[in-house]
Amino acid sequence: MSGLVVRDLKVVFDGFVAVGGVDLDVPAGDVRFVIGPNGAGKTTLIDAITGLARASGSVTFDGRELLGRKVHKIARLGVGRTFQNSTVFEELTVLQNLDIAAGWNRGPLTLLRRRSSVPPEVQRALETIRLTAVRDQPAGTLPHGQKQWLEIGMLLVQDAKLFLLDEPVAGMSQEERDATGELLGELSKTHTVVVIEHDMDFLRRFARTVTVMHAGGILSEGTVAEVQADPRVQEVYLGHAVQAQEA
Repeated sequence: MSGLVVRDLKVVFDGFVAVGGVDLDVPAGDVRFVIGPNGAGKTTLIDAITGLARASGSVTFDGRELLGRKVHKIARLGVGRTFQNSTVFEELTVLQNLDIAAGWNRGPLTLLRRRSSVPPEVQRALETIRLTAVRDQPAGTLPHGQKQWLEIGMLLVQDAKLFLLDEPVAGMSQEERDATGELLGELSKTHTVVVIEHDMDFLRRFARTVTVMHAGGILSEGTVAEVQADPRVQEVYLGHAVQAQEA
């Protein structure tokens, strides 16, 4: 396993600095939560890492530079991400979604060929994401939480090593949140996980380390307890209430 190293990352849109000189280290096996107010630059950060936003600086994973590469080439280097809105093929079954994802680098004729058995990597992914029982069900009929798990499974069969998950538990039930947190812990045994999240209860329960972004920069980093105790973080989230209390 390898970690993610970001140095002096900058993203500028028409003169607006969305991400301004960010340094970030995510060790292999970490479950890193990135939090911050709306507009802090969280999603733009992972857009830059995955090639969806033009950026300057340096981003390496497994010792390989990612900046300047096309999106599909970054994915082939083991970097996978999910989005806030589900991107599964809703008319296809869970198994078909995983099979297509597993064959993303196969030729069209191979993809069209009917499988006589479930490939081992697909079976492993089904078990990991807890969807074996619904493998033949159309993805569009799944609850929101299971669609998110399916997207994670699709990254697994693509052999992603770094998972960048954008608000994975938004809209989930408490039971789905708990199961997702357990899934992140399982993934971290063999993968590096970065989670963009707003759910503070979910963060407190499942984050190993936390990075707080504000105004395009890194405001604070550390354990959940360390970040919660940081006066700068309290100021960003609570505003003048903190100043009033100190006075």
